[in-house]
Amino acid sequence: MFRFRKTWLSLALLGLSVGVCAQSSVKITNLGRDATPKEVAAWDIDVRPDFKGLPAGSGTVEKGQEIWEAKCASCHGFFGESGEVFNPLIGGVQPNDLVTGHVQNLTNPNYPGRTTFMKVATISTVWDFINRAMPWNAPKTLKTDEVYSVLDFMLNIAGIVPEDFVLNEKTMHDVQARMPNRHGMTRQHALWPGKEFGGVAKPDTQNVACMSNCTPEPKLASLLPEFARNAHGNLAEQNRMVGAQHGADTSRPESATGERQAPVSAPPAAIDKAPSKVDDSKPDAKKAVSLLQKNGCLVCHGINNKIVGPAYSDVAKKHAGQVDYLAGKIKSGGVGVWGSIPMPPQTLNATDAKVIATWLAAGANK
Repeated sequence: MFRFRKTWLSLALLGLSVGVCAQSSVKITNLGRDATPKEVAAWDIDVRPDFKGLPAGSGTVEKGQEIWEAKCASCHGFFGESGEVFNPLIGGVQPNDLVTGHVQNLTNPNYPGRTTFMKVATISTVWDFINRAMPWNAPKTLKTDEVYSVLDFMLNIAGIVPEDFVLNEKTMHDVQARMPNRHGMTRQHALWPGKEFGGVAKPDTQNVACMSNCTPEPKLASLLPEFARNAHGNLAEQNRMVGAQHGADTSRPESATGERQAPVSAPPAAIDKAPSKVDDSKPDAKKAVSLLQKNGCLVCHGINNKIVGPAYSDVAKKHAGQVDYLAGKIKSGGVGVWGSIPMPPQTLNATDAKVIATWLAAGANK
């Protein structure tokens, strides 16, 4: 993993502040600026395998269990088994694996699955992912000590550390020496920058480019069979509103020429200017759908079809007119009403929850 550097971040802030044009060698001035130390620090949050970038902090197993049950268990299970949707995190590690650094069950064809702690080689990878991406519905909201605590709890239920183990930036080194699959990743490939990780200078491949009798360059493409194109709802409405990939509009057929329809980005969420009081008798369908997109709700729920959770049209039929009940369930989450897959508590405000609940209670019509 490469650390962000000041010069590269400066490029991200409007372009080169001072540079040289590759075509004409003319200096470009008055364009962009250097990133401030505060801006660099906000971007530079990665933690490397040698623990550079790891912030000071401390966590306990007991505290980690409290956070886990409140913010993590709804998706990953109380013991990291992860239920029906997500890959299991914990399991498959045996005591001898902590000694050898190789997980025996990875070579056992009869073992039923692969868990995160069976595969991951560096504990910094897990810390970094929790810190930047969890909880799924509110990434980057955990404080540093909370990240240490959650990871400490995971390490404990994985059998890697005891219940009284205190995890901090210093004891992370001790944990790395006990990671079950710490020897499961090779560094003999010359891909690491410099010699910081004990790598080699010579690449592990010696291929030479062949520039004769070249075949035509292949064109890569993907397609969905017609019967599967809209089987799980419109993909454009289910992706997060971040990143370049927003999903194809699968509610429309492919063009007559066989070319793919251009991906349709979901409309940007409107700035919330709603009054503090919502009129229960006047559902705002446009704003409700916009809030569903803004808060990632359409990743798990389709408007008219079940994805992970029930279709909103089915919820509307079952709870017609129950605005307050629906608003409360949206905020608090829960499990058991629509099956065994839980919905985590949501972080949207009460006004936004009321807008969505009013739309659902009135029939969930677009």
